[in-house]
Amino acid sequence: MGGCDHERVSCSVLVVDDDSAFRDLAARVLTGWGHVVVGEAGSVADALERAEELRPQAALVDVGLPDGDGFVLAERLVALPWHVRVVLISSDADGAAVRAARQAGALGFVAKDELSGRELRHLLEGA
Repeated sequence: MGGCDHERVSCSVLVVDDDSAFRDLAARVLTGWGHVVVGEAGSVADALERAEELRPQAALVDVGLPDGDGFVLAERLVALPWHVRVVLISSDADGAAVRAARQAGALGFVAKDELSGRELRHLLEGA
């Protein structure tokens, strides 16, 4: 269950953010693009549990979570046997975050205010 289904360009996605309103917004954007949001999580611990249970193809992960670091979570998700494709997000966007995302094994980094932009869609569907 590696990457997205490139014929239909749809992925099963886990949305990880401690803000439930943002998770809802992200889920609406992703489903609007034809992806299936299989679950949501508000913490690192919850995300790891949900990932094991749901085996998503991709995860949208906030950098700042109440019980840990989104970069470390990305490393753990990418290391799962089915290699979850991770895109990191944050309201604090800078060049260092993009580099750190790549170092953590994520496909990339997208600022939260660019959630519905082309970059996130490209990372999920085109990488």
